[in-house]
Amino acid sequence: MEAAIILVFVIGYLAITLEHSIKIDKLIPALVMMAICWALIALGIDAFPNWFDSGEHALVDGFGLLGHDDKMHLMEETLLHHLGKTSEILVFLLGAMTIVEIIDYFDGFSTIKGFIKTKKKSKILWIFAILAFILSAIIDNLTATIVLISILQKIVKDRNIRIWYAGLIIIAANAGGAWSPIGDVTTTMLWIGNKVSTGHLFGYLFLPSLICMVVPTLIATFLPVFKGELDVEVVEEKPKSKFSATMLYLGLGAIVFVPIFKVVTHLPPYVGMMLSLGVVATFAEIYSSSKFSMTEHGAEESDAHALHSPVHYSLSKIELPSILFFLGILMAVAALESLGTLYGFALTLKEGVPMIGTEMVGTKVSDLVVLLLGVGSAVIDNVPLVAASLGMFSAALDDQLWHFIAYSAGTGGSMLIIGSAAGVVAMGMEKIDFFWYLKKISILALSGFIAGALVFLFTRTLF
Repeated sequence: MEAAIILVFVIGYLAITLEHSIKIDKLIPALVMMAICWALIALGIDAFPNWFDSGEHALVDGFGLLGHDDKMHLMEETLLHHLGKTSEILVFLLGAMTIVEIIDYFDGFSTIKGFIKTKKKSKILWIFAILAFILSAIIDNLTATIVLISILQKIVKDRNIRIWYAGLIIIAANAGGAWSPIGDVTTTMLWIGNKVSTGHLFGYLFLPSLICMVVPTLIATFLPVFKGELDVEVVEEKPKSKFSATMLYLGLGAIVFVPIFKVVTHLPPYVGMMLSLGVVATFAEIYSSSKFSMTEHGAEESDAHALHSPVHYSLSKIELPSILFFLGILMAVAALESLGTLYGFALTLKEGVPMIGTEMVGTKVSDLVVLLLGVGSAVIDNVPLVAASLGMFSAALDDQLWHFIAYSAGTGGSMLIIGSAAGVVAMGMEKIDFFWYLKKISILALSGFIAGALVFLFTRTLF
């Protein structure tokens, strides 16, 4: 039965990675894979010799001696535990996505366009790279990429030039997301899972991530495509709302407040995100001057409120397919973790490579393993890779292993355009060809990835 579950996972995983070839949204195989894996566990619960306790990070003693009812009860408890941990991430992401959509409702990101006052190609490249690096650390790398490419389309009219900028934005956005607990889904998973703290994440990864962005951008400035000036005039457009700048800074400040709230209160991050969302939503309602009521109304009146309320509008715009994908993939990985499959794989890896050591840290071999994880994230989705690592390794909070995983999984995806959410969305927005990116941008991304990794190997000795 375990072999059947692993086969279902592998088939589902392949369907996710081949999303663009088979023309099926990756959320569908993720949800189907999750449901079938847990169904097979429930049907074959008596056939499994082991059960993994995620809280203790060890196999349950005497699992094989338990009766059917006791095993089913343990499975239900485990399922509820994993659903709770997954829901923390999903609720956090829902709050962050809604705040970003509220900012966009007031055309807040148009304020960023005002920072670009030059027509020189190399200067514009650096402006977008730095903006991507900073914005992705606050509003996540996917959203930062969407915002900046939308602005780029208004400034650079020649698509052949624009896709070069888009390629560097992908690299910079992924680099910026790696050093922030709210900058990338995988880093957020490690943060919410109490594997990394905000202060140490910044200390370990800010410089490596910065180098990962700077090196490719610096190399790109010497390429012919970034020589000279743009032929178009830089036209200043007035934002659609007079509260654009206010909502931008309020929204970004509210998101940045979340890690501070966690440090002060020690509550889960989603609690702080809900507080931030409540504050931003309050100002949004006041500024929009819309009437809003939570009481029951007729269908027509409710629709009218939804159309005029910035909060209702923003909730209707969030990326629910992404939320459902994360639910499916994280719960599917949880199924393999519960059976002890990931734990067994980690033990096999340790026995096969003795130099790795008990916690997979502090040796050259472990560094190679994590670097290969980064390379793997360029080929397949980094979310299940990091989810699997959470089930495989038991290193303590702020162990350098977790920080290196955060860097590798976060920035390694830049090496292929399908290797990160930022790359996929840029591919869709600009119709970037996979092989064009492979020939032109991948080598730049690889240079940044390696340079940042070397810097990390140095900075970790400082802690």
